[in-house]
Amino acid sequence: MNKNIILCGVGGQGTILASRLIATAAMDRDIPIKTAETIGMAQRGGSVFSHLRLGEGTNSPLIGRGEVDLIIGFEPGETVRQLPFLKKGGTVVVSSRPVMPVSAMIGQSSYDAPQMIEYLKANVENLVIVDADKAAEDLGSAKTLNVVLLGAALRSGELGLSEEDLIGAIREKVPEKFFDLNKKALAWSRG
Repeated sequence: MNKNIILCGVGGQGTILASRLIATAAMDRDIPIKTAETIGMAQRGGSVFSHLRLGEGTNSPLIGRGEVDLIIGFEPGETVRQLPFLKKGGTVVVSSRPVMPVSAMIGQSSYDAPQMIEYLKANVENLVIVDADKAAEDLGSAKTLNVVLLGAALRSGELGLSEEDLIGAIREKVPEKFFDLNKKALAWSRG
């Protein structure tokens, strides 16, 4: 099994933790994995993304354009920015909730989240849109979006891991007091 995955979002959304959960689950199954992350902007509300390469024969953690099997997008605009990496027939799992970029907040650019979602609908063959507001309401916490998106990615069939793999990683990486909530978040997209 070889999988190329990009996770993208805005600082503070849990993108890096989600990346680490995937990496932990892969390592626990003895699946070779290489990762690369941008975390410098995470504390400033800027772009954050991770490249993950699961499987044999990968020499670099960075994924080339047109080679990504799965993009997990925590924010619609950031997801659109990563689309050049998606391979033909690849899958995108994206949160419907926009987070306005810092540049738009200070008037340097405009941002229209519904337009981003429409662009994704028009340009991505395999698209899963996760209703982040509904998930937060149902779970009683918006902080579980990262695990909700992992659950949706799992159900897309493109993650290459099982629910049990991710539950084990959550148990290892998330404080015990948040384990049950995150387990529910992982299952949320089942409906």
